[in-house]
Amino acid sequence: MSSIGTGYDLSASQFSPDGRVFQVEYAQKAVENSGTAIGIRGKDGVVFGVEKLVTSKLYEPGSNKRIFNVDKHIGAAVAGLLSDARHLVDQAREEASNYRYNYGSSIPLKHLTDRVSMYVHAYTLYSSIRPFGVGAILGSYEADGPQMYLIDPSGVSWGYHGCAVGKAKQNAKTEIEKLKMKDMTMQELVKEVAKIIYIVHDEVKDKAFELELSWVGEGTGGRHELVPPEVFTEAEKYAKEALEESDDSDDEEL
Repeated sequence: MSSIGTGYDLSASQFSPDGRVFQVEYAQKAVENSGTAIGIRGKDGVVFGVEKLVTSKLYEPGSNKRIFNVDKHIGAAVAGLLSDARHLVDQAREEASNYRYNYGSSIPLKHLTDRVSMYVHAYTLYSSIRPFGVGAILGSYEADGPQMYLIDPSGVSWGYHGCAVGKAKQNAKTEIEKLKMKDMTMQELVKEVAKIIYIVHDEVKDKAFELELSWVGEGTGGRHELVPPEVFTEAEKYAKEALEESDDSDDEEL
């Protein structure tokens, strides 16, 4: 009975007999049901890409974005429950603002990640609250180069060169591993990020999606911002051509 969570999944503060916290696993499931978000750290910056699933044709294009500015030099790409993500981003912004007020300089990403991770973890400890159903990729460009971290719904954080969260995270990771990220510039990576999002998108189950791309690095003066329209158009064109080539090669094999 314990393996399916019966009776042990009513509270985030309760362990099952085999040592699992089902509320945290449910939060991770919420992330896995979301559109894919990826981040890749190159030699001169970090590039984010998000597959924002559009569940209704009535939505206004560009609404409910999944890429956020946390601070001038820090960006975030999220997967999971958007309402939870907004709360978490607000908390991260408050931490960044408090650090600037107290120390007179921008918060290092490692320090911000630790603070936000502790906040996320605190929500897995009490029965009166629930874990955040969101996975967040944070990236920045600092004096010692680009940095990138992923925060899990459990409150665990890891530093990455390339990572993915969401519905197709495993396929995305496979594609990211093929890249020589450490030798690539942001201009090169933005095309690859767009290509990976298009490759992992499931056209059968999820027909409509909007691509979101942003970057932070040397080329942006250390500021996190959405990629310029001309770069976005070029990256999307590259991604669609790569997808068509992939489909053609699959047809030839059949």
